[in-house]
Amino acid sequence: MLVLENKTILVGVSGGIAAYKTCYLVSRLVQSGAEVHVVMTENATKFVSPLTFETLSHNRVTVDTFDRDFTWEVEHVALAKKADALIIAPATANVIAKLSHGIADDFLTTTALACKCPKIIAPAMNKEMFSAPPTTENISTLVLRGIKIVYGDEGYLACGDSGKGRMAEPDKLFDELCALFRPRDYEGKTVLVTSGATRTEIDPVRFMTNRSSGKMGRAVAEAARARGAKVIYIKGFTDSAAIPDDWHTVGVETTADLLAAVKDNISEADVIVMAAAPCDYDVERSVNKIKSSELTLKFTKAPDCAKWAGEYKGDKKLVVFAAETNDCEANARGKLMSKHADMVVLNDVTATGAGFDVDTNIAAFITNDEVLKLPKMTKRALADRILDKIISL
Repeated sequence: MLVLENKTILVGVSGGIAAYKTCYLVSRLVQSGAEVHVVMTENATKFVSPLTFETLSHNRVTVDTFDRDFTWEVEHVALAKKADALIIAPATANVIAKLSHGIADDFLTTTALACKCPKIIAPAMNKEMFSAPPTTENISTLVLRGIKIVYGDEGYLACGDSGKGRMAEPDKLFDELCALFRPRDYEGKTVLVTSGATRTEIDPVRFMTNRSSGKMGRAVAEAARARGAKVIYIKGFTDSAAIPDDWHTVGVETTADLLAAVKDNISEADVIVMAAAPCDYDVERSVNKIKSSELTLKFTKAPDCAKWAGEYKGDKKLVVFAAETNDCEANARGKLMSKHADMVVLNDVTATGAGFDVDTNIAAFITNDEVLKLPKMTKRALADRILDKIISL
């Protein structure tokens, strides 16, 4: 599901150094199927050339309200009428103040005032300007008018200070735009997602694990939350991204921990997505650090969490993942049967752009009725495709 396909997105760019990040946002919006029009302030052109945004958006960039080089129409009104959403990134303190007070003295603020579509503002400025009372009051006014404010993380600022005022990252802004149009078809449902790697200890300083970063499981959890679901997030060792407070998060270390967490929470779930990469074998752990020149390990099979979920899921929908390197489809189909799953998401981890610790994936959906092969896409996009498919199972 490409929620932005055939949507018209206006991207306003004002004069801040963070304007360079908006180039990536525009590119990603175009790749998602959106029609993108960029409107810049005169100051913004000092940071990024209009030609850059024209190349990325495949549309003419407008800066000057009185530009005569256009097909006749009242352009700011025409763009405002066709827009499905407006995002201003970066939004300087000056532009925020103008929007708050209804000042329309350039093409961007004129267009914004004429827009009736949903609006997103991504503030970007020095930390003192950000915390100044006029700015906080202006932002509060915009919030009261129903405008979404998306903040960046605290950190290093271009002026050399550190603190609040950074523009939100393009991926976050993209997700916020998607959220405007994404269906709430999981409202009232609970989605249990397992994510990341588990470990088995060899001795007090060594362990065995795999390369999973948890990015795919996190993407599924984010997509489910965006579509209205309550999220139960059972995480092993994952990347360091912050976890939303409204997720019920359970941290686990071993595969046995993972199984126990699934058992404790499965009764609450309507949908179970087993995206974690459990360590398949346990090792007979040494009490002390091993220092011998040769090492012999005794392995035993770890619990099969997906199989247990399949045996006890009842009428719940179960999706499992198969990370394969050879005989991929046959192995995935075997997993579909042995785990009593409703669907297997197959990844050939040897393919470029797929597998562990990357932001994209190449997957196929295996069910009893079909094999659906998908092109390379972001894990976040794949997460929505998974949720779409679950609805139809």
